[in-house]
Amino acid sequence: MSHQVRLNDNLYERIKANKQEGESFSDTIERLINDRSLRDLQDVFDDEQVDEMRDAIETADEEDVAEVREIGERFE
Repeated sequence: MSHQVRLNDNLYERIKANKQEGESFSDTIERLINDRSLRDLQDVFDDEQVDEMRDAIETADEEDVAEVREIGERFE
């Protein structure tokens, strides 16, 4: 059974960048999450640490988007 899933452009590009040759998107996502969830860590970090990690992830996402745009512009 398959399902349609909506992804924002940033997430789609990150998954695509991690996709290995011959691997489907489903295979890539399964490999990347490795059957783990951030919920598994809910009792490990305090709220301040979670906020710091969230900020770091958002910053990294923004930097990834900028880098992808820059690379794309080189090939236009």
